Amino acid sequence: MSRPPLILDCDPGHDDALAIMLAASRANLVAITAVSGNAPLERTLVNALLTAQIAGIDVEVHEGAAKPLLGEAQHAPYIHGQTGLDGPVLPPLSKAASKVPAVKAILAAAEQHDDLWLVPVGPLTNVAIALTLEPSLAKRLAGISIMGGAYGPGNTTAAAEFNIWADPEAAQVVFESGANLILAGLDVTHQFRMNAARVARLRAAGGTAATFAADLLTFFSAAYLKHTGQAGGGPLHDPCAVLAVTDPQLFTSSRRHVAVETAGKLTRGMTVVDRRGDLSKPANTTVLETINADAAFDVLFDAVTALDGGAK
Repeated sequence: MSRPPLILDCDPGHDDALAIMLAASRANLVAITAVSGNAPLERTLVNALLTAQIAGIDVEVHEGAAKPLLGEAQHAPYIHGQTGLDGPVLPPLSKAASKVPAVKAILAAAEQHDDLWLVPVGPLTNVAIALTLEPSLAKRLAGISIMGGAYGPGNTTAAAEFNIWADPEAAQVVFESGANLILAGLDVTHQFRMNAARVARLRAAGGTAATFAADLLTFFSAAYLKHTGQAGGGPLHDPCAVLAVTDPQLFTSSRRHVAVETAGKLTRGMTVVDRRGDLSKPANTTVLETINADAAFDVLFDAVTALDGGAK
């Protein structure tokens, strides 16, 4: 299996933790960079470190942006709890963060790897800063696989998904950068639900990483049900952006022009996906449309249990 080099830029977050474990198994995980998002930066940094520590992942974790390019930081305790990883009993932290800032780590990795993927699964602040400091980065990357946005309804406002809504100006920088972009939006991530049978399969596997994953998903699905009223398990948003790089055969997609609304009173943070095929707006993004959820869960299950030495 080819293991593409990637940096996971994340804001853990329950589904971020699953994305970390997936990336560690299915890709060459060059680094993890933390950003403010689901929880404040001081928590997302700790949560990324804890996930790597619990799952036995040897990777550097870098501290990134504490707030968006404009305005104040936004968080999602109604889904992820006060710590960002509520649910599991978390051990004392023993893993230390790198002293190299996130943006510097991204730029350095792009110099070392000709085929580097950035996989941002939180607000796009770190990535936007890196692209602003070094515009040539956009063309030197293999691509940027983004969890965010939607061509249908949002999940934070009627129009906007959380990651884009939390820093629309950063998202605008990324979508206008000229990089090879993949968008794993709500339209596809809501097809990848962690129902009770899937969580039970992880729990039955035993092992530290699989049990941690099951505990995360139990809390996440309950919080999702309470907040949205939707049964059937929480959607695994962030792993979709990783799978788009490591296992693209799981998806169908189309090439579209995507822009970000930064000024609308009702639509700020909306990803405007042009599905008309207007040739005056050249496609700039591969938009994921469907996922083979059963096959995707098999990949996720194998990835998590591999960290425990394989399913028992």
